[in-house]
Amino acid sequence: MASKFLFVSYEGLIADIAWQVIKEGHEAKFWVQDAAVQEVADGFVPKAKDWRKEVDWADVVVFDDVLGGMGTMAEELRNAGKPVVGGSPYTDRLEEDRAFGQQELKAAGVPIIPQENFTSFDQAMKYVRDNPNRYVIKPSGEAQNNKRLLFVGEEEDGRDVIQVLEDYKRHLSDTVKEFQLQRRIVGVEVAVGAFFNGREFVTPVCVNFEHKKLFPGDIGPATGEMGTSMFWTGPNRLFNATLKKMESRLAQARFSSYIDVNCIVNSNGIYPLEFTSRFGYPAISIQQEGLLTPIGELLSRLGEGKISELRARSGFQIGVRVVVPPFPYSDKATFESTSKDSVILFKTPNRDGIHIEEIKQVGSEWRVTGASGIALIVCGGGPTMKQAQRQAYNRVRNVMIPYMYYRDDIGERWSEDSDRLHAWGYLRES
Repeated sequence: MASKFLFVSYEGLIADIAWQVIKEGHEAKFWVQDAAVQEVADGFVPKAKDWRKEVDWADVVVFDDVLGGMGTMAEELRNAGKPVVGGSPYTDRLEEDRAFGQQELKAAGVPIIPQENFTSFDQAMKYVRDNPNRYVIKPSGEAQNNKRLLFVGEEEDGRDVIQVLEDYKRHLSDTVKEFQLQRRIVGVEVAVGAFFNGREFVTPVCVNFEHKKLFPGDIGPATGEMGTSMFWTGPNRLFNATLKKMESRLAQARFSSYIDVNCIVNSNGIYPLEFTSRFGYPAISIQQEGLLTPIGELLSRLGEGKISELRARSGFQIGVRVVVPPFPYSDKATFESTSKDSVILFKTPNRDGIHIEEIKQVGSEWRVTGASGIALIVCGGGPTMKQAQRQAYNRVRNVMIPYMYYRDDIGERWSEDSDRLHAWGYLRES
């Protein structure tokens, strides 16, 4: 049965999923708040001028972010009896306020990494001098959305962290108003996430590995994400030791979306780093490649609170971000002179595994739009990580965009990471 979906977006992030539900035979309207990305999904998804005027038209309203008070908007509609996929003020705060998120984990019985929260760079530098160690600088609030501001210290005495804090004090004091110093833990970085239906988690769960640096081998500036590898599984030790313990708190908030916790794990334990209490981007598009439950059906039943299990493929999925200049930097002049309105060409007509990000369609042409230079997510899947990788990169080679670039090693870490995760028992279903 076809449904009507209203997608409410802060920066156009959920454009691809709006397009996917249309391809499944549903109706959709898409509203984007940020003026810089108004053209995203033009030609793919009908636009709404005022999302509030479309609420009565929609069967389900889907919110895509924690920014702009979207959790409050979702809660308002939810309390009015509207089927909603989205967060709440509580779950928005889990992501935006790092200190709060960590304290909620601790209160739920999840061990957390030693950390201190600051609003003063001078106090933070004094803390590092008094307590020399390796630390990670993590901005809180809106500044955390600029992933390049996260800094991972390498020096045992913390002098590189002090140097970066001094630099932030001089140049970014108006941007970074609150931040966290977290003790750096060495191990495997892995995330586990699941959909939540307002009362309980929907199974199976998704184990995923983000590749955040710009260049292969995890070199260069942090980008937010250049690609992700993942698989679906029954609840395992990693999930039960972290997200599962948050279930009653999420139920109290009537959360109805997807939530993910990123962790560092080693032989000593599981150390949660941060929540993403919304769909991940590009994770949701890659997840959709691994689901046998159609994404429209999932969103509809999630909004109604009528799904407790979904059907997913066995094996692995990989998504590769294809980007153009000036990504990962903000440079309007470079974007407009080099990338804006660039035509995306395909060597063959096959577009399997191709998902849109900041793209519009003009006639039959796909063109780069938006502001960031994030163009496409190209996905592949298979019974082994190597086969998923091979399919994804065969599909990437079908894409032609002037000046495009991407990482060619998404999924490469799995051979080593899987050995350690299995040896430590964190992937064992229970």
